Amino acid sequence: MTLHSDVAALLAEAGIIDVDVDEAVADDHARTSVYLRVVSVIASSRSRERDRAIVATILRDPDEMGAKTAVVALVDEIAAKATGPAEFRQWSDGLLPEIDRLEAEGHREFIRRRIHDWLFYLAVEDGHVPTPAELAEVTDWMQRYLAEWSRSPAVLAVVAESARTRKTRNIAKNRAGSRELRTE
Repeated sequence: MTLHSDVAALLAEAGIIDVDVDEAVADDHARTSVYLRVVSVIASSRSRERDRAIVATILRDPDEMGAKTAVVALVDEIAAKATGPAEFRQWSDGLLPEIDRLEAEGHREFIRRRIHDWLFYLAVEDGHVPTPAELAEVTDWMQRYLAEWSRSPAVLAVVAESARTRKTRNIAKNRAGSRELRTE
């Protein structure tokens, strides 16, 4: 397949008709924007059957940075809708063969780490209180996400004590002591 036919097929799959395919093919930034729109439409679908094929198509793009950006956006959107870590693990396991086709190891590793972070977060949302050692295995981004969004005083206490950055520890400490959290 050619880049032109891939972009046209993705737009058709998502039902997006207001994009000039030739312009998108000619400009990496425009194409990344197209991929992000496609991902948003696809993520809102109830069916996950086409996700692997869509990711494979996006990852064929010679601009691996733009492709990685779109795949990470899809991972983030699906994780936000997942009912738990088992569902998300099953979905993400289906993407791993496609992700492994990326040439840049850094891009492959970034997506794998994001998946790992979301699996960790979903387990925490299911009631798991991480140990400091488990918290150390996730990225600074996920530690900060937990500090900003967790509603669990026990989780916030672990983050306040063990996060890598002082800023994240302070966010967790302040949220753990907030009146809003105590009234729930």
